[in-house]
Amino acid sequence: MVLIICWSIAAFVIFWAMVGYPVSLSLLNKLFHKQNLRDDAYEPTVTVMVTAHNEIRVIEKKLENLLSLDYPKEKIKIIVASDFSTDGTNEIVRDFIRKHPEQNIRIYESIEHKGKTNAQNEAQELCDTEILVLTDANAMLQENAVRELVAFFATPDIAYVTGKLQYINTEVNQTASSEGFYWKMDLKCREIESKFQTITAGNGAIYAVRNQDYVKVSPIECHDSSFPVIFALEKKKAIYNPDAIAYEKAGEVNEDEFKRKVRTNRRILQEILPSIRILNVFSYHWFSYFYFGHRTCRYLLWLMHLLVFVLNIPLAIFGGWFWIVVLAAQVLFYALALLGYLTKGKNRLARMAFYYCLTVLAQWNGVFNILTGKTKPVWEKAESTR
Repeated sequence: MVLIICWSIAAFVIFWAMVGYPVSLSLLNKLFHKQNLRDDAYEPTVTVMVTAHNEIRVIEKKLENLLSLDYPKEKIKIIVASDFSTDGTNEIVRDFIRKHPEQNIRIYESIEHKGKTNAQNEAQELCDTEILVLTDANAMLQENAVRELVAFFATPDIAYVTGKLQYINTEVNQTASSEGFYWKMDLKCREIESKFQTITAGNGAIYAVRNQDYVKVSPIECHDSSFPVIFALEKKKAIYNPDAIAYEKAGEVNEDEFKRKVRTNRRILQEILPSIRILNVFSYHWFSYFYFGHRTCRYLLWLMHLLVFVLNIPLAIFGGWFWIVVLAAQVLFYALALLGYLTKGKNRLARMAFYYCLTVLAQWNGVFNILTGKTKPVWEKAESTR
């Protein structure tokens, strides 16, 4: 009986993370209609910060992209936070600044390679504008992206706004296609969460924060996961605006996509429940529900899949035909994922099974790195996304 209860709990967590929670949000969205207020006339002063480490391939294109933004030139500044770049990135930026003396552009160069978050923390001290927009070097912003981000800051309790990352290569590559499918589902969840209260995680390619609300988190952390939680616990809002768009290439090879996923799981154990206060539904309302479904359950997939499989073995031996069928279904699923790997994702079903297993394996890798002390605030970027 104990085995059945434990197996059922683990199976429920998997089901809720991947099916139950998204479906519940969809129903919630149909039953209630809520929307955050925006003010399109609101034009605060803005600093756009680009974080870069050895981005010689894309940094000039990124700066050109920022000059094309539809925002008053007298109200926008650009700063490149270079995380100890050694490949000529800094020289390209300085040369770009010399060629555009009429633009308010500067570069901050970290003296040590300590990662993206550390570079942002150091460069933020130089920012004196009302709003800080942060973006990656390889993410190209749509012309109206900054306007879309700042339009919601007219509402005082909104401290953070993230935009929509749109992958541009999902039609030409199988790995990118799998990521694009998953990403669309995730963005839909964020959109509904945002309407009701606050999102549970942001997006490092395009987001904005009130400069006065900026928090210097540890270099091992990332703003994507830490800022929305920090603000939610302060009774402030972190929201998602799908009309603030950045374009980026998804990883085109499995190795790049796996490395990216390992990096996003470098604090997975802490993020299962970053604060016990999140459980206080009477104080944090929808956020408690959102975090459990969207984050806690997903961050437990690595453990739940192990339990569902291992516990199923004695149940299949002693529990009858039902448990044999369930175990066989799991074996078939993992065999399908292996087929997806061996055939390079030619079959859509096998490709999706493989991609899902890749995600779970990346979680295991993240857990292993944490337990062995190998987690670091720096990483090798995915070259296929450049």
